[in-house]
Amino acid sequence: MRFIDRTILPSDITPQAVFENRRSLIKAAAAGSFGRALAPWFSREALAANPEKLNVQLNATYSAADETTPYKYATTYNNFYEFGTDKADPAANAHTLQIKPWSISIEGLVKKPVTLDMDALLKLAPMEERIYRMRCVEGWSMVIPWDGFSLSKLINKVEPLGSAKFVEFISLADRKQMPGVKSNIIDWPYREGLRMDEAMNPLTLLTFGMYGETLPKQNGAPVRIVVPWKYGFKSAKSIVKIRFTEEMPKTSWSQFDAREYGFYSNVNPQVDHPRWSQASERRIGDGKGVFAPKIKTQMFNGYADQVAGMYAGMDLKKYY
Repeated sequence: MRFIDRTILPSDITPQAVFENRRSLIKAAAAGSFGRALAPWFSREALAANPEKLNVQLNATYSAADETTPYKYATTYNNFYEFGTDKADPAANAHTLQIKPWSISIEGLVKKPVTLDMDALLKLAPMEERIYRMRCVEGWSMVIPWDGFSLSKLINKVEPLGSAKFVEFISLADRKQMPGVKSNIIDWPYREGLRMDEAMNPLTLLTFGMYGETLPKQNGAPVRIVVPWKYGFKSAKSIVKIRFTEEMPKTSWSQFDAREYGFYSNVNPQVDHPRWSQASERRIGDGKGVFAPKIKTQMFNGYADQVAGMYAGMDLKKYY
């Protein structure tokens, strides 16, 4: 494992130009022109990439009743460090990502290891749409219609061994396509993981689209995971490998700073991030920008009925 320099400066993570841009946006918001300041984001090449329509049916059982976030915000304000550290960077830079051909290797502790291309993946199960609340660790949230099917459909196909306790997700890391991979912020490739029961939970979505269309590149095309009761960084993007393991996998942000980013990272308003309270959040896209009113964050992001049983008896302040 490559050693990560722990003396990394804030300027290494947020370039001066990015900082200045953020400050300009805040000033614009204060002046009542936040929408105009954001207008250039919405004309990015990646946003206007003419995604394909998907044949999906809404799954009301797993859909939140919340008002959905406008598409333009969900596709221009997100984290994807392979394309830059600022939330506008993925929409600006992800057009360089090549998503055809694409395949995922499923390996490790399974009876049927296999490599599947996108056509084979899409044939595993009917695709459906689910409206999920999404919460990022910095305190922002969105409500997004995601399109895919339960990850358990894929897991059942490869037949994990009884010794498989965890599932690891590995994202593409290509310096030619992804400018952010040239940085040393984390040890590439991006890695995330779930406990087996979390991966098998029907809420965990193998995701191919959003808003009834194929995933934009800046949102993790062509295939990603969405885990709505956890903070957003747990939902790995642009996945190329899924590995079944007996031991808990080492995940990217936990390796970077385990004090700030635990393996479980369940949305929990009672456990603060060392630098931010997690008791409340602001919804992106409500028209008020940085002055959006705070709302109380729900335990497990509002999905306690479906997931709380997996953590019965666990100290969620210790296993954060």
